[in-house]
Amino acid sequence: MFPGDETDLRKPAADAPRRPFAIVREDEAMPAPLAGAVAAIGNFDGIHRGHRALIAAVRETAAKAGRPAVVLTFEPHPRAYFRPDEPMFRLSDRVAKERVFAQLGLSGLVVRRFDGDLARTSAAEFVHNLLARDLALSGVVIGHDFHFGRGREGTPAVLARLCAEAGLACRVIDAVTIPDESEPVSSSAIRSALGQGDVGRANALLGYRWFLTAEVRHGDKRGRTLGYPTANMAVAECGLAHGIYAVRARLPDGTLRDGVASYGRRPTFDDGAPLLEVNLFDFSGDLYGRDLTVELVAFIRGEERFASAEALIARMDIDAAEARALIAADTVPSMIG
Repeated sequence: MFPGDETDLRKPAADAPRRPFAIVREDEAMPAPLAGAVAAIGNFDGIHRGHRALIAAVRETAAKAGRPAVVLTFEPHPRAYFRPDEPMFRLSDRVAKERVFAQLGLSGLVVRRFDGDLARTSAAEFVHNLLARDLALSGVVIGHDFHFGRGREGTPAVLARLCAEAGLACRVIDAVTIPDESEPVSSSAIRSALGQGDVGRANALLGYRWFLTAEVRHGDKRGRTLGYPTANMAVAECGLAHGIYAVRARLPDGTLRDGVASYGRRPTFDDGAPLLEVNLFDFSGDLYGRDLTVELVAFIRGEERFASAEALIARMDIDAAEARALIAADTVPSMIG
């Protein structure tokens, strides 16, 4: 078990709060059950092992003080605000964050809007006005590299001093590494791994299978003629390597299906815009216009151009068999069911 994995992702934590998981969005006031909460603060893109070390720490700190444990995060991601013209490969959107946080034994999730007003807020105003006054927190937990306030003037040392002035407890968590990794677990390392098709490393850093959710849209129905009907999903600003993947999917009705997926431009046919095409094993049904959640189990091969449809079908038969075997052997926890 690595740091931050104290919570088994496959079942509720034994010491999880009995109160319902609350989500406080945008400018909503803190509800009474979360009064005096201890908050882990950050962007939490991916909610990886390092992030879960913070969550384990905030739960521990809150339990000792008899307080609710919450996460405080910001939308949109600050990078999207400061560099709106640069595409960003987000590991987890708002819906994905809510899904994961709800399984980690927390009392709630607090989301605050990251806009010009917040960007111009000084470190002192951030602590005294937002944390102490508006959210009425009793303490905070942050990572070793957390920065905040106008121009990133706030450091962990600054936060500790300001919290002491405001009467808030402050705890700083060291970086988390995993075996065979010299660098700390980070969202950027996970993005890099997914960009290289290294699903094994990405999932190891996350501590669960990376997943995404998107709407199933109409395509050219070519998969049906090949014997592999697919659910086609357009995924915005996705940095995933083009190729073939073993996947599992959660259908809109909550049922799970194994499958094989292609992400890329379909070089055998049209070299079009990148598209995730998911063939669900032993499934027939209409998913058009519905959201499908797909998690990556393993990378099978890179995207290829085939000389004929027959050659492609023969390779797809091999891919499907390999996907079934990889899924059956995989032991990485799932966050989708």
